[in-house]
Amino acid sequence: MLAAVLYGQEDLRLETVPDPTPAAGEVVIRVTTSTTCGTDLKVWRRGGHAKMLKPPVPFGHEAAGEIVAIGTEVTGWRVGDRVVANNSAPCMQCFYCQRQEFSLCTDLQFNNGTFAEYLKIPAAIVRHNLLPIPPELPDALASLTEPVACVLHGVARSNTRSGDQVVILGDGAIGLMFVAVLAQRGAIVSLVGGSDQRLAIGQTLGAVRTVNYHQQPELTAWVQSFTEGRGADIVVEATGVPTAWEQAIACARPGATVNLFGGCPRHTHISVDTERLHYSELTLKGVFHNTPAYVRQALALLASRTIAFEHLLSETRPLTDLAAVFTAMQHRQVIKVAIQP
Repeated sequence: MLAAVLYGQEDLRLETVPDPTPAAGEVVIRVTTSTTCGTDLKVWRRGGHAKMLKPPVPFGHEAAGEIVAIGTEVTGWRVGDRVVANNSAPCMQCFYCQRQEFSLCTDLQFNNGTFAEYLKIPAAIVRHNLLPIPPELPDALASLTEPVACVLHGVARSNTRSGDQVVILGDGAIGLMFVAVLAQRGAIVSLVGGSDQRLAIGQTLGAVRTVNYHQQPELTAWVQSFTEGRGADIVVEATGVPTAWEQAIACARPGATVNLFGGCPRHTHISVDTERLHYSELTLKGVFHNTPAYVRQALALLASRTIAFEHLLSETRPLTDLAAVFTAMQHRQVIKVAIQP
């Protein structure tokens, strides 16, 4: 089969590799649609990921497909079932899993390789995070289950309430998903980004105001201008840039929660004004990945069609165009692309 393999920094190759065969507890799916992700772009640029993968490794982590082979000991599934598989599953045994803090699992099993014709799903994911796609949901939207699950986890950890002034830094797919979900839940969402086209999509998804940081470098003053000088109740950082983390903290009011959602490069640091952190009672919260409950909630939200997530899918391209797609992503010409093998 044809598959994308990441060898290092900006070194992604399409190769012919053996078709996968399921072992006990596993299934193999024919990938019908695999969507690109901002995390993929960061991993491609950096040549690896602190948690998910180390090159050389099959690449891609969002996909929908159809079961074509089933290993022994698998029950409840049939060849031909349309499914979406999360890219990870917790062990359910460690200290954190026993506390239902599944994203902190010490043996979180990841699965990569969705930019391929076929994908083998490990037994742990089959048990905990393999879900049937509702008949009315297109595969391209079902493929968004993993990032939407991450956003739902992030929203829950942000402790937002209806009417909260929420500022989101970042107009990538994740930032736009935060806009959509938080606006649906009654938050007053403001979006900061660098692309007028993406900011317009943010307005379509529910942002009440947007600003292009290229034209408004004083973001703290901008936020204070519509919050009576206080700052935002909730700030979500969705870029993974250390200076943006610091900007997110600066935009927060006393008592605010700052959700540091964007994963920064390894060994990077930020500076925090300890006096302000203490006397303003700020909550700085790192949020990572998702849990089985949010995976299920994400698929249900996508199936409800109450949010127009299709606005995030810029185009559909064949697997053979993957290199060109990553170049387009690097130049911010597309948001997410549906890849069809």
